[in-house]
Amino acid sequence: MATFTIRGKNIEITPSLREYVEKRVGKVTKYFEKVGEITVLLTVSKGRHIVEVTVPIQGGIVLRGEEATMDMYTSIDLVVEKLERQIHKQKTKLARRFRSGGFKAEVIEEQEKEHPVDKRDESAEYPVVKTKRFVVKPMDVQEAIMQMNLLDHNFFVFRDSETEEVNVVYRRTDGNYGLIESGN
Repeated sequence: MATFTIRGKNIEITPSLREYVEKRVGKVTKYFEKVGEITVLLTVSKGRHIVEVTVPIQGGIVLRGEEATMDMYTSIDLVVEKLERQIHKQKTKLARRFRSGGFKAEVIEEQEKEHPVDKRDESAEYPVVKTKRFVVKPMDVQEAIMQMNLLDHNFFVFRDSETEEVNVVYRRTDGNYGLIESGN
């Protein structure tokens, strides 16, 4: 049985809501042998019911999905559908990644027998349509954000002037900024 961390923002996590989340979101665990602690954040903001789910899987793979509707239960259902679509779409690559076990491709194959899906070539490689090279200059986070905004990009790669690590700043969908730090 998977373990869950379920948090609420502007919403009380009732026992029935917790049970529904664990039952519905727990469905994704059937595809993998080992799943880490599943994190679910339920938020109510301006009448929107937002569900964010993060599922860490053995080997450093992370599944993530977010959905927002006017009803929390509908948002939960939609985010589970989104996660399952991601798994189905990437099944060939996941099976290759977990050659020695860990990914249960047979679960997907059984489902596809019952409910055929659009089989666009999921085994195809991801096409890289453009490559750029640039010098990663040392700077602090604020300078990196300024540079990103001057370039009108959604992210910017830079070398932190204090730690010498390569990091990324990015513009979040809520208009704020995020920082991805590299490390061991």
